[in-house]
Amino acid sequence: MKLKGKVAIITGAGAGIGKTTAFLFAKEGAKVCCNSITKSALKISEEIRKIGGETIFVQADVSIEEEAKKIIDETIKTFGKIDILFNNAGIVLGGAVDTISTEDFDRTMAVNVRGIYLVSKYAIPYLKTTNGTIINNSSILALKGVKDRAAYTASKGAVLSMTRAMAADYIEDKIRVNAICPGTTDTPSLTERIKKRGGNYEEVRQQYIARQKMGRLGTPQEVAEAVLFLTLNEFCTGISLSIDGGMSF
Repeated sequence: MKLKGKVAIITGAGAGIGKTTAFLFAKEGAKVCCNSITKSALKISEEIRKIGGETIFVQADVSIEEEAKKIIDETIKTFGKIDILFNNAGIVLGGAVDTISTEDFDRTMAVNVRGIYLVSKYAIPYLKTTNGTIINNSSILALKGVKDRAAYTASKGAVLSMTRAMAADYIEDKIRVNAICPGTTDTPSLTERIKKRGGNYEEVRQQYIARQKMGRLGTPQEVAEAVLFLTLNEFCTGISLSIDGGMSF
């Protein structure tokens, strides 16, 4: 019960990394606010309650200021404090600079970057009172370029830089801010992207696997455990932790 007595917010908790982290945190004793833009995280909250965890569900779009604030307000209303914020919500819209639409570029930046800014903005006053911690979900693509990911790569590079700036801004408040940089992870989001590409599903999946030098995709559990590590390690701030199967070297 490494997180006993702690209150955590996880954005994008409806599937994949966010879902797995929500369960891991709950099993470690945290009270968890599960957020998603649809009702997908409602089921996660219900399943956490079945295993004896304390949780709430807040449906909100992190890129909209009033909704981002609602996540914080509902958490404080229910649990009275915030110790941990995992900014996990994000989207992947493909394309190079000359092929991605302006709408898709703007939406990518709104969710992946503005969303972290907004949720953090309203959480920080409460994190100051608990000497809390923030973990931002960046990507190994913040460190390495691949084809047809111009907007996504730009957004995750911004997340990584913003993480370092936040760590510097709030170190005197004893708020630690770190980032994870996952490689290709076997999530429902990846499955949907493979399907959208068309062609032979297994062949396309193997192309993603081939990017990982370890010869396999990462698991949501492996990434969730990295989030837990950064939550617990009090000598880490301003760092990026790569969980990438060797993709970055």
